[in-house]
Amino acid sequence: MAMKPSLGLNISQGLVITPQLQQAIYLLQLSTLDLQQEIKQALEANPLLELEDDEQPLITADPFDTSTREAKKAEEQQEAAPTEMNQWEEQNIPEELAVDTVWDDIYSQDYSTSLGSSSHSDEYEDYARDTPISTLSDHLLWQLNLNIHNTTDRLIGETLIDSINAEGYLRDDLDAITEGLQRQNPEFIELTTAEVHTVLKLIQRFDPPGVGARDLKECLALQLEQLPADTPYLSQTIKLVDLYLEILAARDYRFLIRRLKLTGEDQLHEVISLIQQLNPRPGNSIESEASSYITPDLLLTRTEHGWQVELNPETQPKLRVQSNYNDLINRADSTATKDYLKSHHRDAQWLIKSLQSRSETLLKVGSKIVERQQAFLEKGDEFMVPMVLADIADAIEMHESTISRATTQKYIHTPRGIYELKYFFSSHVGTSTGGEASSTAIRAMLKKLIADEPPRKPLSDSKLADLLAKTGIQIARRTVAKYREAMNISASSERKRLR
Repeated sequence: MAMKPSLGLNISQGLVITPQLQQAIYLLQLSTLDLQQEIKQALEANPLLELEDDEQPLITADPFDTSTREAKKAEEQQEAAPTEMNQWEEQNIPEELAVDTVWDDIYSQDYSTSLGSSSHSDEYEDYARDTPISTLSDHLLWQLNLNIHNTTDRLIGETLIDSINAEGYLRDDLDAITEGLQRQNPEFIELTTAEVHTVLKLIQRFDPPGVGARDLKECLALQLEQLPADTPYLSQTIKLVDLYLEILAARDYRFLIRRLKLTGEDQLHEVISLIQQLNPRPGNSIESEASSYITPDLLLTRTEHGWQVELNPETQPKLRVQSNYNDLINRADSTATKDYLKSHHRDAQWLIKSLQSRSETLLKVGSKIVERQQAFLEKGDEFMVPMVLADIADAIEMHESTISRATTQKYIHTPRGIYELKYFFSSHVGTSTGGEASSTAIRAMLKKLIADEPPRKPLSDSKLADLLAKTGIQIARRTVAKYREAMNISASSERKRLR
């Protein structure tokens, strides 16, 4: 049977993400730094956008008119010329002041504000950001040029420094370094490993102490060699590092006391304290990274009416559409110019509305988080309430994906410090009373128990689980071990110490 073509009307529902909604979602997931970069690009691309605090005068005429640009240039030159008042002040400045004259006696203006203005602070931050970061390799090469003037030894030293990693340890074997020099340089055909080792010994006396070592034992020994000879228990410490470092790691203190011929645990404690003052990664004291700053999106303060959440004004860009362009749109003499201006006008309005929606969402999410976590803010981590994204999503009637975007890389400044909004979300564990305990609170309780444990007999994971059970929190030993490892806390056998 043949099918006949026909027309019909079907009604269906579908979800379509408009460009405006796509832009709002995109801006919501951006961090503060990414948002500032996005706004900067928008200001450069859209001539109708401007910052509200921009001190530049608004355009009052057609920007494409050459006469307008010439008039603006003449106006700027006129503003740059000295006024009569400035000339009068220059004529009345005394050439010499009395020895006991104070600046405020002559001039009543307060210059403290200008000296401490944000522009000076920005200039300092720009200088700190643009200053090249000193590396361990640069630091060692600088010392090498000061101490070695022989071309051959300097080339050997540069090769050794290239083999020193960021922590200060020599990565390659001396024989391999010697063979590499022999292959690459004909004048090193007769070079011996002993000659390379001689240059290495010189580098090992460079700053920082312990640099150029081939293992931990040599690193600690090099640092001990540079201590004053009258340092208490120096000889016993050198012997311990040379012969019994593995015994120290096993915490066999009685064996160490006998071998080092010490009178008791007090003297052994002094020896161990001296070792603990050494740096097992000397290169980290030289390697530096550019400081990273976190600008919080929300500010939390305690008032007489309770906790108050507000947006950080430093992270909230104030954009506006230049009103003068409305006249330009109406007076545009060509369709292309009018379409160009209308398109940018529409994009500018969308961006401003998307930024406003982003701010409202952040404030709404932050306020609801603070409302649920008041116990944590007042008492600490042990009182963190278990909370998931769905709890906030249901409370403010938004989707969980929106809450996830609004809390990722967004920070809030509280009296307890700066926290990412994600920090307040955690899984929960049931209690014996039928309630729930946050995993963050459990970790805080474990950290407190371990901090108060007896040093000679640390608490095992099973004992920690038993102590938590007495407070109503029933968790398995392996869960305790998982939380402990997440906090980078060693096992009980490795936490044993004398005092």
